[in-house]
Amino acid sequence: MSSPFRSVNAGAVPSAIPIPQELLAEPFTIEQAASMGVNRKVLRGRRFRSLFRGVYVSTCVEVTLRTWIMAALLVLPGDAVVSHLTALRLWGFDARRSDELEFSTNTHAVTALPGIRLHRRQGRLKPQERGGLPVTGPDRTFVDCASRLSLIQLVQVAEHLIHTGATTFDRLVSYCLARHLHGVRRARRAMAFVVPGSESPMETLVRLMLVFARLPCPEPNVWIVDGAGRRVARVDLLYARHKVIVEYDGWQHERNSAQRQRDRERREVLEALGYRLIVVTDADLRTPRSIPWRVHAALAARGYAGPRPVTSDVWDRWFTRNV
Repeated sequence: MSSPFRSVNAGAVPSAIPIPQELLAEPFTIEQAASMGVNRKVLRGRRFRSLFRGVYVSTCVEVTLRTWIMAALLVLPGDAVVSHLTALRLWGFDARRSDELEFSTNTHAVTALPGIRLHRRQGRLKPQERGGLPVTGPDRTFVDCASRLSLIQLVQVAEHLIHTGATTFDRLVSYCLARHLHGVRRARRAMAFVVPGSESPMETLVRLMLVFARLPCPEPNVWIVDGAGRRVARVDLLYARHKVIVEYDGWQHERNSAQRQRDRERREVLEALGYRLIVVTDADLRTPRSIPWRVHAALAARGYAGPRPVTSDVWDRWFTRNV
């Protein structure tokens, strides 16, 4: 089912009568339009489209997620704030497409608006502003999403929020320990696997594939230096003791010849310094069980004597589902 809250390209529509500028930029209510001399007949014409009952927007406006949120806030309780998975999208992480826009309120209001989910909260809401919209803070958003996302996704979310500067590792841990909110236990469990310094969800996914297969945890985003102490390459995941590098490459088929040449030269420099490079591509993610075994083989060839990977059917389904 496609989401009703899809983006819609703007289209210039000639106007027969002057329309106030305030009605051409953002969503508005019928009452607001009437106060500016624009009646319902005009709103039902080609120059406007209805987003919710009683809420319109000019067809000159590109309808985005932000537009839908602004429209909903016009008819929700005055204290409503963007929350849960919708808030997570505003914090820059689209965990999964949802057909709902989610908000929280301290009131007992209910809504019959299609595609709107209104959560009633007992504790005082402490919204922050994100792009001019009231939104739950990053720490609260993380906990609110904990009951809706997998452990893998939660770790990805936490590391994204930390990497983007929305919060810090210590602040997120403290928040989870101090609160007794729905989902906080899952949030605490996820924090046990969070590694500050991770910079992309796919990098996090590959690292967790290794950790949950009972391999050692590699260090993320490390600069490799040569014998003179000069930085030669920054790598995704590093087993420094065994000089094994693991990198996720999601752009393998989109590089031009010059980029491929630079990649080859980089790899040769790393190999000359004694490093073994394991590259994980999107194609590899379709058969994820092979990944920890490839890494284990590289580690074992360089003296690693730890346990072999454990990649059960449960592990396989878990990571296949999260790719």
